[in-house]
This record gives sequence, C-alpha cells and structure tokens, in this order.
Amino acid sequence: MLRLNILLTLAVIASALYLVRVQYESRRLYAEIEKAQAEARQHESENERLLAERRGQSTPLRVEQITKNQLQMRAPTPGITQYVTLGGAPAAANVPVAVAPAAAPASATASAEAGR
Repeated sequence: MLRLNILLTLAVIASALYLVRVQYESRRLYAEIEKAQAEARQHESENERLLAERRGQSTPLRVEQITKNQLQMRAPTPGITQYVTLGGAPAAANVPVAVAPAAAPASATASAEAGR
C-alpha cells in the first residue's frame, strides 16, 4: 500500500509540473500571437499610408509640375512641332500632313458587303 501511495504521489506531482509547463507555454504563445497581431495592424496602417502617398504622388497636377520644373518639359505647340512628309522634305509647320488610310483587303470588303 505504501508503494501505491508513493507512486500516486509521484504521478500527482508529475501531473502538476506538466500542467504548470503547459500553462506557461500557453501564455507564451498567446503573448506571441498578440505581438504578431499588433505587428500586422502596424503593417496594415503603413500600407494604407503608402497607398495614400502613392495616390498623391501620381495626381495629374503633380506630374505636370514635375515635368515643367524638374524635367524642363513643355506642352507641344504647333510652332515647335515638325511635320514629316512622305517625300522626306519637312512640311510647313502650320500645315499638318494627313496620310490616307491603306486600302482594305478584298476579303474584308467582301465580308462587309455580305453583312449588309
């Protein structure tokens, strides 16, 4: 009987130590989850901030200001536009050259007429 009592006492002590270990591990994992969730929230807010910044950087007004100020670009005007003709000689600056569209292939013309 004494051996049984000692064996049961050892089993209870081992069980208690295991329970303490499991509780400690559970608390540690819960703290780790909370830390990871806080970090995820921080990353989400940083992502939102960066998306808003990107939207602000790509507004047409800002792009136009950068092209004028930093890149020294200007809008094209007819006075600075050069037109090229088929012969190779430059055309007059005020007269744009219109190129006639190429003739449609015979099969395309036939199918368009068949659809009428």
